[in-house]
Amino acid sequence: MSSLREIVLPSALGADFRRIWPAAIISNLGDGALLAAGPLLVASITSAPAAVGAAAFVQQLPWLLFALFSGALVDRLDRRAMIIAADVFRAVVLAALGAAVLLGTSPLWAIYLALFLLGTAETLADNASGALLVSAVPKDQLGKANSRLFATGTVLQQLGGPPLGALLFAAGAGVPLVFDAVTFAAAAVLISRVSVRPAPEPAGTALWTEVRAGLQWLWGHAGVRTLAWSILVMNITFCAAFATWVLYARERLGLSDTQFGLLVAAGAVGGVFGMPVYHLLEPRVGTLALLRAGLVLETAVHLVLALTRSPWVAGATMAVFGVHAVVWGIVSTTARQLATPEPLMGRVNSVYLLASVGGAAIGSALGGVLAQQYGLTAPFFGAFGAMVVTIAVAWRPLRHV
Repeated sequence: MSSLREIVLPSALGADFRRIWPAAIISNLGDGALLAAGPLLVASITSAPAAVGAAAFVQQLPWLLFALFSGALVDRLDRRAMIIAADVFRAVVLAALGAAVLLGTSPLWAIYLALFLLGTAETLADNASGALLVSAVPKDQLGKANSRLFATGTVLQQLGGPPLGALLFAAGAGVPLVFDAVTFAAAAVLISRVSVRPAPEPAGTALWTEVRAGLQWLWGHAGVRTLAWSILVMNITFCAAFATWVLYARERLGLSDTQFGLLVAAGAVGGVFGMPVYHLLEPRVGTLALLRAGLVLETAVHLVLALTRSPWVAGATMAVFGVHAVVWGIVSTTARQLATPEPLMGRVNSVYLLASVGGAAIGSALGGVLAQQYGLTAPFFGAFGAMVVTIAVAWRPLRHV
């Protein structure tokens, strides 16, 4: 038993990671449940597509509004305390909303407000979590720590959580909300036991001045700047291509709704293998080779999906993409953390997260327009072309990572 525990959670990762990882497991399970239950809740109130789609946008909006300032606060305040406060706040919001839903007193505007508040707290918690990890884990173990966190997110948010959320929703529309509230409360307790508490930077300047300092550092570092540019383009192209994924599956691949669910699951199943593939390849080929291979692989995925009509080819392609997405996430996150000075960790991380979420929002809006005007494969061809340009632009600067 002890040898198995050492394989799963090596002692070299440190005692604090033994609290950070379980906290991530618990909160990811709750988030995965809400991923299915949230849309079901909104759809139970209104069948208007715009109203249902607005729910996802409302939760993403705080990232566009507050991400950079959240990063500056993470560098200014106690990171552990910020995570605890954000988790407790989210637990209270979810518990209140869950109770209102169970009592039948939850208008649509209240759900939107709760989603906006949850998204706002998420900008603080996610920024602070990434920065705290760097302080809690030895630098030479960051890759292993990130691989476990990414694997956890894939399994629980995409595979385990959504079916649980749908099952809980069937028991009562507010039940998954209360369940998610409990997971955040439990995560806050675990994080409160983390011992490392890096000294926050003194607040000697205006918040915007600190934000600008983070932007200037990132822009001046060719490797981290290239990673941020790459994730921006990758999320624009991915979300544009997959904005009409369900229509592509029905009309081009000829899949039923159940088969579409299996196609979506293929990417998540591939993601499960991302961690062992990372541990196999990174010591042998190195960070630079994995980053470059990731760009090539993502480009090829878009081209294959643009050309194929075979559900089997599409499913296999998505499984490979799932592996790539996790490997890229682990490698790029670890490289960025190692390159960034700790006092700037929150601000640099916030720019990267803004590029990621902002790219997703742009791509989601763009993909529907392209598919409407030029056909369902147009976003995939467009994504392929944009990624070819990205490879040409990013190939040499990635050496500086």
